[in-house]
Amino acid sequence: MVKAERVCKRFGSVEVLKGIDLEVQSGEVMCVVGPSGSGKSTFLRCVNHLEKVNAGRLWVDGQLVGYRQKGDKLYELREKEVAAQRRDIGMVFQRFNLFPHMTALENVMEAPVRVKGENAKEVRIRAGELLDRVGLGAKSGSYPAQLSGGQQQRVAIARALAMKPKLMLFDEPTSALDPELVGEVLDVMRDLARDGMTMIVVTHEMGFAREVGDSLVFMDDGVVVEKGVPLDVLTSPQHQRTKAFLSKVL
Repeated sequence: MVKAERVCKRFGSVEVLKGIDLEVQSGEVMCVVGPSGSGKSTFLRCVNHLEKVNAGRLWVDGQLVGYRQKGDKLYELREKEVAAQRRDIGMVFQRFNLFPHMTALENVMEAPVRVKGENAKEVRIRAGELLDRVGLGAKSGSYPAQLSGGQQQRVAIARALAMKPKLMLFDEPTSALDPELVGEVLDVMRDLARDGMTMIVVTHEMGFAREVGDSLVFMDDGVVVEKGVPLDVLTSPQHQRTKAFLSKVL
């Protein structure tokens, strides 16, 4: 579903990604961990071309992300073409970014109706079902200010799912939540994993990575230091840098 080949990203003179090689199979849940500033979130944003790579290539479901190749040359896609690619990739951020003037139901409905031009009545039914799925059917008429952080994040997940994505990206979706609200968001993500959704999850939740992840990637200083089965990486890390990081977070 996702293939990264020697992906590099710079911000000015700072090299944030230094040649990332990764593959995510369809239906796989890949968890990405590492210290702040290691490039985890930047890599996630490159997958859906919110950030443009400076070198290397990224594919999602066999399609080159952000570019078209002719011969040996790459040509950047127009913004409209990039937006079309993004429709198939759901992203959930640390901050919920809900529209404050819309109810939970309206937030979930907005993109399928506005971006895809789907029938509003049909989308309304699907949006209600998605809110039921994340345990918020009774809150469909509530505005974001009337919801807890965990509830807002679950609405954000429902909103991403409303576009029927083939891939879901989660950028530390629980880091802005109070500890007692983390579980309700992780429960929704567990259900998605059970249903076979392909997911890349940048997270600090090691228990979730161990329980739900099919693979675990440890990044540091813009490179993939270690990758493997979560239980193996967490209990028997092979690299000293991984051991030092895990000793602080486990």
